[in-house]
Amino acid sequence: MDFIAGAIGGGLSTAVGYPLDTVKVRIQTERRYKGIWHCIQETYRTEKVWGFYKGVSASVFTVSLISSVSFGTYRNFLRNICKLRYGTADAKPSELDIFLAGSATGAVRVMLMTPSEVAKVRMQTQRQPHPSVASPQPISKPKYQGSLHCLKVIAKEEGFGGLYKGCSALLCRDCSSSAIYFLTYSVLCDWLTPVGKKKPGFVVVLLSGGFAGVLAWGLATPMDVIKSRMQTDESGQHKYKGLIHCTRESVRKEGVKVLFKGLGLNCIRAFPVNMVVFVTYEAVLRFTDH
Repeated sequence: MDFIAGAIGGGLSTAVGYPLDTVKVRIQTERRYKGIWHCIQETYRTEKVWGFYKGVSASVFTVSLISSVSFGTYRNFLRNICKLRYGTADAKPSELDIFLAGSATGAVRVMLMTPSEVAKVRMQTQRQPHPSVASPQPISKPKYQGSLHCLKVIAKEEGFGGLYKGCSALLCRDCSSSAIYFLTYSVLCDWLTPVGKKKPGFVVVLLSGGFAGVLAWGLATPMDVIKSRMQTDESGQHKYKGLIHCTRESVRKEGVKVLFKGLGLNCIRAFPVNMVVFVTYEAVLRFTDH
């Protein structure tokens, strides 16, 4: 049931946070925007509401799958760690156990999600003016006509490696942030749950999930910026040779502050998104228990 509960929570959370995710990616990869509000205004002016939802269909499916794998894998890793260390899978895990299980979960997730992340970022940064927006020139056909078409074009033009662009940055981002994510949630739930009560209440779950998401994304933002930049590097451009080169070039041209582009937006988006993830996850598990 961990896998099913995770899938439902992930799908619902995507619908909540996707517009802000699009704004975040555009701010991180393009220098033309003066800030969050300017990006929102420009996106709406030229592409209307649909501009915020580019690539959302594949993202809902993928995030549901990834969330399912994340929660299911995390629980299984945690049980196995407890079994190895304490002789039983039902033993209460330590903070180190939770940290290790979360980190391993992040590594597994990266292997599955990188192609969809590449497609999502390419779709989100592709400009396609809305038909209602007056333009002196006819609107050209977009290079990517959908998420699946985007993956097909990338595989054809850039090979299998193109589908895994930014994998190194994603691995650095998710191993650390996933460990902090699950650890923060567990610690806050234990701290806020009254003594004698076996399970945290839904208000505790909401707050713990929200704060866990904020802290994890605060830690993940620098690598998230690098990941997004590497993934927008299409065939024929070759701006970045790898993780270190992308980081060095970005900092050289725009200063250290470039690594924190979208930090505020990530944190704002993370709170409601991860509240939805955890409260849905816990609700599904408790419903099936009854």
